[in-house]
Amino acid sequence: MTADEVIAAARAELGTPFMHQGRLPGIALDCAGLAVVVARHWYDVTEPAAYSRGPSNGQLEYWIEHQDFIERVTSAPVAGNLLLMRFGNEPQHIAFCAGDTMIHSYSNVGKVTEHRFSDVWQARVVRVYRFKDLS
Repeated sequence: MTADEVIAAARAELGTPFMHQGRLPGIALDCAGLAVVVARHWYDVTEPAAYSRGPSNGQLEYWIEHQDFIERVTSAPVAGNLLLMRFGNEPQHIAFCAGDTMIHSYSNVGKVTEHRFSDVWQARVVRVYRFKDLS
């Protein structure tokens, strides 16, 4: 798989309505749901446990770190990377880096969206991950 394929899979869901814990491509997704849907193009994905809309005591981080096809990256985000982000003290959001933009299901706009990966958004990144098979 390539970064372009990961980004294309995420972009295929642009406009999908936001719904907390949504897992239905084209119908309803949250940020973790988008990650699940994209990963399912290549992997057998374990669903994250139920989590709250706010900080979830490390549940999303735990879910990401326990997928055998995902590995942590210590370098700056690049296209195709999965981003774990925070809005307050704890990680609570997942997005895909698409280079100068990012793709995520964002409750504030009510859908899967793509926009500039600005300094404000970059400052929210807690950890960067990649699919192990990414070439």
